[in-house]
Amino acid sequence: MELIYAAMLLHKAGKEINEANVKKVIEAAGIKKDDAQIKALVSALDGVDIEKAIKEAAIPVAAAAPASAPAGEAKKEEEKEEKSAEEKKEDEAKAVAGLGALFG
Repeated sequence: MELIYAAMLLHKAGKEINEANVKKVIEAAGIKKDDAQIKALVSALDGVDIEKAIKEAAIPVAAAAPASAPAGEAKKEEEKEEKSAEEKKEDEAKAVAGLGALFG
């Protein structure tokens, strides 16, 4: 997980996500990771639009029901939003599992 954080930090700072930069961030944090894991991360992120991935992974905050809406309608809308959030969580879990395989 630390490697993902390092990549996100580099992205946020506008730096290139490469082996040398990831290694510098990890070492600066006092974390020991082997070069193979770093190389696998950089390879996995090659060609990935990180901004798009972050937006797709973000879980939307449920909007409050309008004050004029009856309680029953608000509850139905909330249930629909919950189902949607559950589906998104399942999609995120699949994506994370794929990345998790890199770091066995």
